[in-house]
Amino acid sequence: MSPPDPPVFPRIAIVGLGLIGGSIAFAARRAWPSTFVLAIDRQAVLREGLARRAIDEAADDLSAVGGADLIVLAAQVRQNVALLRQIAPLASPSAVVTDVGGTKRTIVDAAASLPEPVTFVGGHPLGGGARGGFEFATASLFSRRPWIFTPPAGEPGPAVRHAIVRLSAFVSGLGAHPTTMSAADHDRLLAIISHLPQLAATALMEVVGTTVAGAGLRLAGQGLVDTTRLASSPADVWRDICLTNGDEIGRALDLLIERLSDLRSDLQRTEVVDAVFEQAAHWRAELIRGRE
Repeated sequence: MSPPDPPVFPRIAIVGLGLIGGSIAFAARRAWPSTFVLAIDRQAVLREGLARRAIDEAADDLSAVGGADLIVLAAQVRQNVALLRQIAPLASPSAVVTDVGGTKRTIVDAAASLPEPVTFVGGHPLGGGARGGFEFATASLFSRRPWIFTPPAGEPGPAVRHAIVRLSAFVSGLGAHPTTMSAADHDRLLAIISHLPQLAATALMEVVGTTVAGAGLRLAGQGLVDTTRLASSPADVWRDICLTNGDEIGRALDLLIERLSDLRSDLQRTEVVDAVFEQAAHWRAELIRGRE
């Protein structure tokens, strides 16, 4: 068996060892066993990370990122923005900095305004789980899933272009499929394919649960269980996403509200109901194509 390729980033610092940060650590060590992984988080999480051999070193001070070739900000969206400003003067001039947040315009704009020259490329792995936290981290979380990179606005310079090449090679090694788009395009797209489904499932579960309570829920079928899986998602993650992408999410919600209002008016018109179900079935088939 041939030895693994040299790691794209020999030393990685992960700030936030939750589901995503922990999974990056596991996947990087699986792909390149010689990779040195340092993590910064709460002591209890770091102890678990060391015990499960996800990381080589634990730290509670951001100054530890100084020797890293790659710095991954894996906290909540707004916390990542604050962390970016804090680590900017601490990072090596040759380091690449990225994040994993679900919205991109806020942090990309923050990176552009940094006084220190930092090579930052926004990132968003579209892999996750219904429950967060390091205990659910796994090396296979990103397998065959997209990983979006959002470079700074305008024509990228040599450092950013090289960073994108390295980041793409890195996440490919983790099993993901890298792609690149602007921060604005990312936030517009994710508002439709991710943020809208989350809020719709959450609101649906709230309405159903409040209306029928526990006794009624015990009579529900698997359809409600499947449809509302996202309603178990932690509020703290989605609070930041709503705050940093409210304009695009608002437009997405308007589209759904308009469609539901139209459907409400046409419940007695069988041809309209049939058309909605036919279109939905078509797009559902398109959605799951190649995923089974």
